[in-house]
Amino acid sequence: MPDVSISGLVKAFGEHTVLDRVDLHIADGEFFTLLGPSGCGKSTTLNCVAGLERPTGGSVSVGGQVFVDADNGVYLPPEERNLGMVFQSYALWPHKTIAENLALPLRLRKVGKTERAQRITEALDKVGLAHLQGRYPHQLSGGQQQRVALARALVYSPSVLLLDEPLSNLDAKLREQARAWLKKLQEDLGITTVYVTHDQEEALALSDRIAVMSAGRMLQVGTPTEIYETPATVEVAAFVGRCSFLAGQVTGRRGELVAVRLDGGIGTVEVASDLEVAEDEAVTVAVRPERWEAVPVDAERTGRNALRAEVLTSSYVGSRYEYHLKLGKQVVRVDSASARIEGEAALVFGPEDARLFAETAAPAEAAEALLAFAE
Repeated sequence: MPDVSISGLVKAFGEHTVLDRVDLHIADGEFFTLLGPSGCGKSTTLNCVAGLERPTGGSVSVGGQVFVDADNGVYLPPEERNLGMVFQSYALWPHKTIAENLALPLRLRKVGKTERAQRITEALDKVGLAHLQGRYPHQLSGGQQQRVALARALVYSPSVLLLDEPLSNLDAKLREQARAWLKKLQEDLGITTVYVTHDQEEALALSDRIAVMSAGRMLQVGTPTEIYETPATVEVAAFVGRCSFLAGQVTGRRGELVAVRLDGGIGTVEVASDLEVAEDEAVTVAVRPERWEAVPVDAERTGRNALRAEVLTSSYVGSRYEYHLKLGKQVVRVDSASARIEGEAALVFGPEDARLFAETAAPAEAAEALLAFAE
């Protein structure tokens, strides 16, 4: 399967720039996800690859074949790109059987009747629906319709598979099942896949690599582990998973440990970081809910940071407690396996459990979203 190269991709609608010089290289056989909130440009990027949108600038090539080169006036129409695409709506013809839905793209490619029947059966067999090819879309469940849409995208052996939020119409349980099935299918086929979603958990579960997008730009490209464990910016940390953000100033450095005095008199903590920061520089300390531990204020905590907080709520959810604690003027979320704590608690975390950013403003929703509840 070929690779996908995107260079300097720009898309503007009038004076509004939707994509701002996007650069990406997606490897042969890779499951690559474009992740971001609505309006960030992820679907537009996919549509530029598919040929459904014509870029204002930049280039797109697949397997060395140039699809778009705005500088040289090259633009290959969608029907000449041999790409498979699955839309959020599935776009199945309601008056045609499943087999007839799959036959349409083959007829357009002038595939003979015998080979057409064989390809339809093989594609439906890949998604486990060969026995239902005589049914109509309304006779199938949502999950089955999603598989039919995928089979239709695979029936003509595309070079690359493009998926635009294909699981968003499924309920939570079906989505979880479909994720596992889709990942296994992609690995078995070895097809280069570009996937669009706003669902962080979906992106982490499916992807070989993820590009986090915002306002038409790439904030970070990396493996799921890199994106979650070492986010490049506060914005990435806030969007992928949950995070508490504590503003403060650097007071010193001891080897790899940076001492930060937190605003609001909360206390001073040490964070393991190779970030180059100067004394008195404003920074942000980010801690994920599972990295905190809520313990009694007099508990032993040698070598770890501890901040006194007030327990607002605690909920037992089976494997852990979920807490909301008031820390200074903000509320933090904590997932802790420790025994239930009430009243005051020490919020404990190791220097390696936090992430340091040379950014002074934490996202408003992260710092303030629960303040009304806290009061």
